Amino acid sequence: MGTLWFCLVALMLTAYVILDGFDLGVGVVHLFAARNEDERHLISRTVGPFWDANEVWLLAAGGTLYFAFPALYASSFSGFYLPLMMVLWLLILRGVSLEFRAHVSAPMWSSFWDGAFFLASGLLAVFYGAALGNVVRGVPLNAQGQFFEALWTNFLPSGQTGILDWYTILVGVAALLVLTMHGALWVVLKTDGEIQRRSRRIAGTLWWAVVVFTVVLTLSSFELQPHLSASFAAHPWGYIFPALAVAGLVGIIVFLPSHAKAFYASCLYLIGMLTSVAFGLYPDVLPASGNAGFSLTVDNAKAADYGLKIGVVWWIIGMALAITYFVFIHRRFAGKVTASSEDHY
Repeated sequence: MGTLWFCLVALMLTAYVILDGFDLGVGVVHLFAARNEDERHLISRTVGPFWDANEVWLLAAGGTLYFAFPALYASSFSGFYLPLMMVLWLLILRGVSLEFRAHVSAPMWSSFWDGAFFLASGLLAVFYGAALGNVVRGVPLNAQGQFFEALWTNFLPSGQTGILDWYTILVGVAALLVLTMHGALWVVLKTDGEIQRRSRRIAGTLWWAVVVFTVVLTLSSFELQPHLSASFAAHPWGYIFPALAVAGLVGIIVFLPSHAKAFYASCLYLIGMLTSVAFGLYPDVLPASGNAGFSLTVDNAKAADYGLKIGVVWWIIGMALAITYFVFIHRRFAGKVTASSEDHY
């Protein structure tokens, strides 16, 4: 049951990154792809009906983590308390900026909230990447499964580590580049004309940076976390996951002129990268950077099997409702966003 719930949590987090990832990318790219206030407003409207629904996956993943792996939830939420509070405030700022922007028709007001949307989206991408970097690198867990890290120490990924070091910053910058490209491809999918052409150029330029960071990040991760190499060596079939990432990365540049296919290729790349991490770390759910014996694993962090079995039933019901809602809103707001589109945003 622990392995099943490990896969379900990984699935939900991957869904969140794909869905809310294009929201974050749009927040970053909208200041560069637009040339005036009307164009910025148009780009922000491409995520208007979706952004709050996409965040449901983050809440659902957090709730599932609490239910399935309470020891991991307790350890990570206390050890990462400061960055989690920063993420919470950034999520609030991003939502407020989208909602408040349209309430007052004044250039200064709109520009302020456009800047807030850009800042919150960019920092969230970096923080999410740094959080993933901490999980891959490992944290200084003790025998009781507890740890504390300062925001930064000496920026080295070993010894007395902090939340931020050169490796986690590398992952954070990579996440910013990837999600900005993902968001630009979403804008390409949802718009026409000059905005679409600018967004396509941005995505094409970022693609080269993403390729470089993917290679550097992969080599650095295997160097810092030996468990990754051991997992892939023990189960060679796992190479299908990085193969998905490579296929998605190639697909982006091949299908860039075809709008929808390039965005779906970006989704495939994210799926491949995140599932590669999950496969490489399993059975660890939070590796210990000092003593590997202190790591939180699927077995020592999970809840009782009886509760997990009952939870599968309710998870299926909940996910069926969530997926039905997502299918509805994506069908309801399908197509291009234009100046004449009628929606709240």
